[in-house]
This record gives sequence, structure tokens and C-alpha cells, in this order.
Amino acid sequence: MRAAVLGSPIEHSLSPYLHRAAYAAMGLEGWTYEAFECDERRLPGLLAQLRPVRGQAGPRPWAGLSLTMPLKRAVLPLLDTVSELAVQVGGANTVVFRDGRGHGDNTDVYGIERALAEAGVPAPGSALVLGGGATAASALAALRGLGLDEVTLVVRDPARAGQTAAVARRLGVALRVERFEALEALLKVDLVVSTVPGRAADAYADRLAGVPALFDVVYSPWPTRAALAVRQAGGKVVGGFAMLLHQAVRQVELMTGRADVPVEAMRAAGEAELLRRATPTG
Repeated sequence: MRAAVLGSPIEHSLSPYLHRAAYAAMGLEGWTYEAFECDERRLPGLLAQLRPVRGQAGPRPWAGLSLTMPLKRAVLPLLDTVSELAVQVGGANTVVFRDGRGHGDNTDVYGIERALAEAGVPAPGSALVLGGGATAASALAALRGLGLDEVTLVVRDPARAGQTAAVARRLGVALRVERFEALEALLKVDLVVSTVPGRAADAYADRLAGVPALFDVVYSPWPTRAALAVRQAGGKVVGGFAMLLHQAVRQVELMTGRADVPVEAMRAAGEAELLRRATPTG
């Protein structure tokens, strides 16, 4: 069976290391997992190429695909069926091929929920989400699952938060949208979820230091300055690697149809690769 991760850029994806470690530990001989550079323009053609072989009992049928940016929203109209959660969130990061059909799902929400639980972060009574992209939408769904029906979203330009606001409406979450300039006045919350790319949240590290818990979706380089500030002030910190790990665990479950996914083997493989990347060469 074949599987792959698609996105652009894709060269630094950890998904191949996580999925391959799972296949090895599960004894799935003949399973392969690759990484393909693919943007929104190329996605329809690539999925069309897979259509003749998906779900068939050929020598190398496709089990599924992992999707990263910028494909999570773009893939929805190209699929045969989509889970209710993926529809609500407005994005699918997983495609499973079965019976000649492509089914879209979202495992990012599961990844966020498991990452918070693993770190011992209690269900928050209030939360703030930084950023308004696809991961922010998944964060809203995870927070709703933890019992919140009201969340504040902080973005650079509220006029560009329309898609995330639509997600909140579908989820039944009351969304308050604010600019980053107002951040300091908004930080009396139980949990801050930073979905901004790179180390963008580091500019606000001093202001974030006093929050009880920070979930920063960045996983490399780690820790971020924001994460260090919160940790040094005694707050709980959750990094993006935990989310990446657990969403991949759920993907392996969906693609293989098995529940005995080796979480610790996947964790070890991912951590080893991150360490390798962080170690100077030469």
C-alpha cells in the first residue's frame, strides 16, 4: 500500500518519519510513505491521477494522503465524501481511499485535544486563539470539544478572518475578533493557542509570559521564545510536535483500519529527526 503527504513547501515535513515508524512497528511490510511537493494548482490533477487505482487490488494501491498547507481547504470540493467535522472546520488534512472513493477527514482537531490532555492542561474556562488560518479553525473545534462556546480570535487584519468566523458559526462558537494591538488587554484567559507561523508569537513573548497555559503549534525550532517565557513564569507549555504526532496517529488508524498504532515508536522517530536537524554538521 502507498501513502504520502502533499503540500508546499514539503521538504521539511516530519510526516514521513512518523508514518514509516508506525508501519515498521506494526509489521506492515510493503507499505510506503512519501512526500510530494504539491500546491493548489496541481492538486486536482494529482487526485485525478490517483482515481483509476484507488481502492483497487492492484500491486500498489493507495491507502491515503496527508495534506498540509495550502491544501486543507482546497481539497474539499475534490473529494467524494467529507466527514462532518471536516465540513464544520472547513478543511481536511486526511484523505482515505476506499472502494474507489476518496473520503476527507480532519485529524488536526484530535491532535490538539490529545496534545493538551497529554500535557495535563485542564479544560479551559476561557481561551484566546492567535492567527486565523486552517489550524486556528481546528483549534476552535478542539476548544468547542473541551466545552467552550465563546473564544477570542486575535489577527492582524479582522477583514481577512471571514473564513474562520464562518467556521465558528458552524461550530456554534461565539467569536470575538480583535487585532494584535489589543493583545495585552485580552490575556486574562486560561489558555492561549498560537497558530501563527514560524516564530511570529515571539514578538509578544513578554506579554504572554503570565498566561496559565500556552499551546504553540510551532515545533521547530523549539522551544520558541514565547514558550520559554510562559514556562519560566510557571505556566504550562504544549508544543506543536505533540499535535503533529497525535494527528498522525489518527491518520495511521484511518489509513490502515487498525487501532494498535505505536504512539511511542512514532514519537521516538519524530524526536530523533528533530534532534538530527538541530545538530550542527561538519
